[in-house]
Amino acid sequence: MNKSYRHRLYAPLLGVVTFALLAAGIAACTTKAENLEQPAVVASAPVGVPVDVIVLQPHAIHEELEVTGTLVAYQEVDIVSELTRRIVQVNAREGSHVKKGTLLFRLDDADLQAQLERFRQQEKLAVLNEKRLKDLLEKEAISQQDYDEAITNLKVLQAQINEVLVMVDKTRIVAPFDGQLGMINTHPGAIVSVNTILTDIEDNSQIKVEFSIPEKYTNVIQLGSEQHFTLASDDKPYTARVFAKGASLSQDTRTLLVRALAKNTEGKLLAGQSARISLGLSTSEHALSVPSQALLPSTGGYTVYVSRRSQVVPVPVKIGQRSTGLVEIVEGLTAGDTVIVSNLLRLGPGAPVAFASIK
Repeated sequence: MNKSYRHRLYAPLLGVVTFALLAAGIAACTTKAENLEQPAVVASAPVGVPVDVIVLQPHAIHEELEVTGTLVAYQEVDIVSELTRRIVQVNAREGSHVKKGTLLFRLDDADLQAQLERFRQQEKLAVLNEKRLKDLLEKEAISQQDYDEAITNLKVLQAQINEVLVMVDKTRIVAPFDGQLGMINTHPGAIVSVNTILTDIEDNSQIKVEFSIPEKYTNVIQLGSEQHFTLASDDKPYTARVFAKGASLSQDTRTLLVRALAKNTEGKLLAGQSARISLGLSTSEHALSVPSQALLPSTGGYTVYVSRRSQVVPVPVKIGQRSTGLVEIVEGLTAGDTVIVSNLLRLGPGAPVAFASIK
């Protein structure tokens, strides 16, 4: 075999071998690259649900009940006439303050004065007759019956005089107590009849506050307790002391009528005004409370979610007083518990949580 023929025979074989070697190298490199790029499978911890929590701390809480009441005068009466007579004098001035016993109206009493004078003249004669007969009785010149008739006649005349004096006194209408007069409803010359309202008088040196409380609080409001109220006319707080409670509940509303007494030294409180009374029902100095949105209704009452070791633990609770946005927890939680207040619908027992904020 000549040299040129061997050269032509070995050249194709060399190309095949070279191609095989290159293919094997490329395959090896590809396998190695794939092994390097494949990530390792590592177990990761579950991600907690972000929640807002509060850490319970004891604090003072005051339970209050707001009701609407009415201001009533300490004393108030209508001034009326007990006789049907003509008015001859009006001393009352509308809206003025008067003292007890001040003459307000005077009625015509001319006929009564005349009758009184007649009885007094008869009394003088009866007194002389009684003395004369007494002397005669001591001398046994008359019988005991004659003297008894004389003394009885004297006493009857004296009784008639007293009766007329009472009638005369009723013609002078005076203020029954210190107070402020209302509107005058009559004038001199007018004929007034029995029970005609001439004016009215109110004593507002103190003011009564009348209000009704629900049945469940009837034993909470005690006599002598201080209650606070405000008026629609100003925001100044006033204080009244409870002095009376109704004997029974209203059958229509199941409420109890309560009366409290407030000072009115400045005269700003007027009968008939409405009052907003904030009743202090109870006070707890070491209460635990949670936001109302933290409560979850359940068949047995209420439940709250507490975070323990970053996991949700449902805790049944018993609630007490309610205030704006807060509810007192009287049973189930202790100081230091971490209560979850947000994302409650995404949680369940044992669910992991992550704290977004802590209060």
